[in-house]
Amino acid sequence: MEYFLKYQQTILRVFGGFLLLVGFVIHFWTLPQKGVSQNERASANLARMDASVQGKGSPNQSKAKADSSKFLKELKGEQAKQVEYLTILVMILGIGSLGYSFIKKKEQEA
Repeated sequence: MEYFLKYQQTILRVFGGFLLLVGFVIHFWTLPQKGVSQNERASANLARMDASVQGKGSPNQSKAKADSSKFLKELKGEQAKQVEYLTILVMILGIGSLGYSFIKKKEQEA
């Protein structure tokens, strides 16, 4: 405990800087990239293969599949919001820690 109290200012500055850096890295890492991802390509290829297989069979044997695209879009949207909120929280904690480390404290006489 004495070690923390002795180096409290330095520890808070390093911790705050680390959180701020992590927040920015996560934010820019998860920005949407232009183009088609490998998962989207794979799902498009799978849909094409399913369509070609169903087209060769008799029309009576085709089964209706549940449309999960709406669910997947909503799931991806919610995950993106959660990552955004997490990065905002991490950056706020980093700024708060850095700001708190620069506040001058009154020295207590023991």
